Amino acid sequence: MSQDVVNDDPRAGEQRLRRVMGPKLLLLFIVGDILGTGVYALTGQVAGEVGGAAWAPFLVAFAVATLTAFSYLELVTKYPQAAGAALYTHKAFGIHFVTFIIAFMVMSSGITSASTASNAFAGFLSDGFGLGLEAGSGGRLVIALGFMALVALVNFRGVSESVKANVVLTLVELSGLLLVIFVGIWGMSQGRADFSRVVIFESPDEKSAFLAVTAATTLAFFAMVGFEDSVNMAEECHHPVRDYPRMMLAGLSITGLIYVLVATTAVALVPVGNLTDESRGSALTQVVAAGAPNVPFDTLFPFIGMFAVANSALINMLMASRLLYGMANQGVLPRPFGRVHRTRRTPWVSILVTTAISFGLIAYVVRAEASEAGASAVALLGGTTSLLLLCVFAVVNVALLVLRRQPVDHEHFRTRAPLAALGAVTCAFLAGPWARSDAQQGQYAIAGALILVGIVLWGITYLYNRTSGRGQSGFEDVTGLDGRRPDGPVPKRR
Repeated sequence: MSQDVVNDDPRAGEQRLRRVMGPKLLLLFIVGDILGTGVYALTGQVAGEVGGAAWAPFLVAFAVATLTAFSYLELVTKYPQAAGAALYTHKAFGIHFVTFIIAFMVMSSGITSASTASNAFAGFLSDGFGLGLEAGSGGRLVIALGFMALVALVNFRGVSESVKANVVLTLVELSGLLLVIFVGIWGMSQGRADFSRVVIFESPDEKSAFLAVTAATTLAFFAMVGFEDSVNMAEECHHPVRDYPRMMLAGLSITGLIYVLVATTAVALVPVGNLTDESRGSALTQVVAAGAPNVPFDTLFPFIGMFAVANSALINMLMASRLLYGMANQGVLPRPFGRVHRTRRTPWVSILVTTAISFGLIAYVVRAEASEAGASAVALLGGTTSLLLLCVFAVVNVALLVLRRQPVDHEHFRTRAPLAALGAVTCAFLAGPWARSDAQQGQYAIAGALILVGIVLWGITYLYNRTSGRGQSGFEDVTGLDGRRPDGPVPKRR
């Protein structure tokens, strides 16, 4: 049979997704999925961990992400269905609780990512309108919470994502980063750059260069996530087996290069101490102002930043609420989470729950940020997103090795087993406490609390299903195979 026409799902037919994506649109989707809050919000924090060599953590994060990407390439071409990590975990281990934990961690990463974006949005808004709100202030908290409430309202109203809209959003986000690079080149030509800073390793805790880069990489990794979401487009791609490997690796390479150039430009134009000082404005806004002080690019850039992180927040909250709805709809979470509004046809209970969790996260990290020893709210939430996904990626790499024993009857991409093993080891290493500074240790409390909430909900549902005789529900539909959602498939996370 054809290597690209693979669908052994008996429900295929009228529920099969329409194949509309060629290689160019797929590449733009992957690039747009990776670009976003990470580099806009965390460049200064990464520089604060490692000093002038801020490019190194982004380079290492790119290498680690690429190892896992190879595993995703084999799995998505072997099982070209819109499901992702939860599907691969379920096929490899067949343990419903493990599959649930992976699905819940992916959902939680969407909430923490959106909460990161809301805090970044507050900072960009303060820069754009000259409010001068300090990090950890009540004003920043009010803006972040108000923004998340607005996201919830848009989510409730119903948002239909399209590939064309994604292309537009990608171009806007990309324009902001290219602006930083071009302004940097202009500033260098005017003698405003100091390249001697880009090879200096400095750690605030006087760590070795290895530990400093490792701690910074756990933050920089947040900028590289998103590539895994493209596997959810498998059923909408013309030739997934042929196109995915080339476009995935090309997309990772393009974004990795952009990140390294942005980080290098930032440190060359602005001293590291200023980049980490949010009272001076966001890091990239400072870079634009330093590179072209006579051109009002710094006035425009915060609004580009607001647009980029706002889009990331909306996509993440859409994904999180739909995934929570899906798990409830299949009986692996309490049924009320699956309630749909009669007129809007949106999962209003799941939207309220995910928004309430994000409110709690935002309030917690802003209060922690206000303390002298507290980490940046953006760094704490972004690092938690990385922590959750690093754990998921480690499991996905192991799942690949297990699924090697389960052949399929069509051609697919094959990666080398040592790469998958190395991917599992590096992801697990970066998820450990030794890979984080003291200020970053709070990520474990946040991630642990989220997972505990999920376990409690699963336990309640499990006991209810046993006492009511419903038995154990399957996970194939939960992960999105049937495409049945209140207002469309599970949105792809940015």
